[in-house]
Amino acid sequence: MNVLRIALGQVNPTVGDLEGNARLIRQAAADAAAGQADLLIPPEMVLTGYPVEDLSLRPSFQRASRLAMSALARDLADDGFGDLTCLIGYLDHSDDDDDADTVGRPRGGPVNSAALVHRGAVVARYDKHFLPNYGVFDEARYFVPGEAPLVFEMNGHRVCVAICEDLWRQGGPVQWAREFDADLLAVLNASPYERMKDDRRLELCVEQAQASGSAVAYTNMTGGQDELVFDGGSFAVSPTADGPAVTARCASFAESLEVFDIAVPDRSPTHDRYPTISVTPAVTHIRTPMAAPIAAPLDELAEIWETLVLGARDYVRKSGFTKACIGLSGGVDSSIVAAVAAEALGPENVFGVLMPSRYSSDHSISDAEQLATNLGIATFTVPIEPAHEAFTGMLAPNLADQQINVGDLTDQNLQSRIRGVILMAMANEHGWLVLTTGNKSEAAVGYSTLYGDTAGAYAVIRDVWKLTVYDLCTWRNEVAGRAIIPTNVLTKPPSAELKPDQRDDQSLPDYEILDPNLRAYV
Repeated sequence: MNVLRIALGQVNPTVGDLEGNARLIRQAAADAAAGQADLLIPPEMVLTGYPVEDLSLRPSFQRASRLAMSALARDLADDGFGDLTCLIGYLDHSDDDDDADTVGRPRGGPVNSAALVHRGAVVARYDKHFLPNYGVFDEARYFVPGEAPLVFEMNGHRVCVAICEDLWRQGGPVQWAREFDADLLAVLNASPYERMKDDRRLELCVEQAQASGSAVAYTNMTGGQDELVFDGGSFAVSPTADGPAVTARCASFAESLEVFDIAVPDRSPTHDRYPTISVTPAVTHIRTPMAAPIAAPLDELAEIWETLVLGARDYVRKSGFTKACIGLSGGVDSSIVAAVAAEALGPENVFGVLMPSRYSSDHSISDAEQLATNLGIATFTVPIEPAHEAFTGMLAPNLADQQINVGDLTDQNLQSRIRGVILMAMANEHGWLVLTTGNKSEAAVGYSTLYGDTAGAYAVIRDVWKLTVYDLCTWRNEVAGRAIIPTNVLTKPPSAELKPDQRDDQSLPDYEILDPNLRAYV
């Protein structure tokens, strides 16, 4: 069995920031070269960030990406890393405009590409073959598929290139790797987090290593981009006596550069069906063997917590903000959002705004204040009653019965919208970004107020069921070894407190009934 020394560059790019992303890649290359790696594999479209969406359709951005890729190749050589072979994801254009498809549209168009970079130049390019068009993906809208394999020889071994979805399908690079007797299938990925997806990735790569007859090196992006969170967790699959197995695993939800030796099949190619490109061996001197990383997997609640923290941190920072505010009600939802924000941004950058009304209970105020103390975040208190009274007086002459009835839907939504106005005004004044606190159960059944509790920039727990919110609070307290989220928050009946003695179960089924039905439906 032979080895290749690879570097999995698990980095966090920003969509559209070609200059900043190039710096990330150059640092990854420096670290890879310091570890005497043969091959650096950063994530899919790392130079442009992912998903670039409509940016990919702009000819100016296509040109900028291509020029940035060429400049990066030169910079890597100038930095002294020219002998390091790199596979770098970026946006390019197929330049195949002379060949039209069946509806008369040119086949040429944007391509999701990987550049093979060596000694200051892009020596070859691979274009993603399979374009996902389901779930959160819409790549068939933006890209044209590549049709040709990229296989190159390095240190006497053949490496076949694949990009993300290519690994999830039969045919394409998996088939090419087998037909070409490739020793390594190098896969660039921007695979967003889903529950249990990491287990499926590992199983898939073992299956595809078996199908291709190759070892597999899988680099995944990390970081948040709008509604998506990329969880990293890059890994490698190598041949063993019992068949292909996961032999390296990087940490999840963190940037890292891992350099290690990967075992590859020891075989000679049987044919030359496709042309290959040879690159000069990156390292010609004797190296000390370098063991592969084996990061421990996280449990499910830890994964969800890390997803929320990373998503909130990157949304705020990549939007150009450093501070955020939250409406603190003393309830479970605003409590977990505040706890996430405090870890994501630092407690000194999070501000809780208490907005009590005539219906607010004493414990809601005291619970919110206790939470803020536990987290170390500053608070402001802005009672809404003066605005509530003014609005009801203004509106009364224009209503059928000359008044807003206490506790009816109009009155409830009015209070929520007053709070939304206060949060946005505070954010405008102080340069904060508003984090909203609605959970997935409420969103699924419309239990919220348009322009009220939905007003804000980023909904931290929008994809977290209500019962999971409770589980996360309990988990967070257990990890901390103390009640960061006050015990009373977890034991009192959930309520919007928009009318006297209100409880959620007066409008909704118990969450123990609602959540399982929503899970089954959604």
